[in-house]
Amino acid sequence: MPLLTIHHKTEYRYTHPVAFGEHRIMLRPRDGHDLRVLDGKLEIDPEPMSLRWIHDVFGNSVAIATFDERSDTLSFSSTATIEHNPADAFALTPDDPAYFYPFLYDNEEILDLREFIAPQYGDPNGQLSAWARNFLDPEGPTPTFNILSGMTHGIRKAFTYRKRHEHGTQHPLDTLQTKSGTCRDYALFMIEALRRLGIAARFVSGYLFVHGDRAHGYVGGGSTHAWVQVYLPSAGWIEFDPTNGIVGSRDLIRVAVARDPRQAIPLHGTYLGSADAFVGMDVSINVVSAGEGARV
Repeated sequence: MPLLTIHHKTEYRYTHPVAFGEHRIMLRPRDGHDLRVLDGKLEIDPEPMSLRWIHDVFGNSVAIATFDERSDTLSFSSTATIEHNPADAFALTPDDPAYFYPFLYDNEEILDLREFIAPQYGDPNGQLSAWARNFLDPEGPTPTFNILSGMTHGIRKAFTYRKRHEHGTQHPLDTLQTKSGTCRDYALFMIEALRRLGIAARFVSGYLFVHGDRAHGYVGGGSTHAWVQVYLPSAGWIEFDPTNGIVGSRDLIRVAVARDPRQAIPLHGTYLGSADAFVGMDVSINVVSAGEGARV
């Protein structure tokens, strides 16, 4: 099983020493049968007054730090070694209940999936719904895999990846109108399109492992990455990365899952001081095979 080490450092810089409010850190990879955390370390400078770990409403690991010391810098360094064993390529068989769309969720499961099926963002003129219906066969039932793969590769081919300096994730209609955005924008757009078809989908934050012959053409690396999980009866949660056209968890290291991107922010906190005290933020991330040196 491949062993990977993730080095992630974020440093905030200020013109003069400031006080810090509570910071929430969501950087620890999410354990599962295909991903196991073997070792993890979080170093914070200046050292926090208290640091505690919790599981949020989705079961993600979150560290909460509070401070009693002023400083003109604040840095978070996370190192995690994981065992990554992505599942075989995703496929449905004709015997699976979700092989064709539309399909029904089990009565027991639908109770827990409702918030992942209900659209969260407005679509007053039905543009998102119309875009989603483009992937349906007008002549009859559509193989569900064709919808999911079609959306994943369709966004990859038709949209232009661009970095944005604004905070947060843009509205899915803005992504559709401009046909551009970040990995977080693409993920939210695809999630909202799937929800308009009644398919349960959620947001995933994590890392992209760029290596070997797959490095060519990948975008969204060098920072945290975002993609989509879709829930299908008998198949469970399946990953789809519309930024890179990846189906399944190959090269994807999940950290957090959420209903909305605002619930899966890798690092969030406040400082006490004037707005012009903030100089900037430096982020360096490196995902390597275990044993390789860090370059952060």
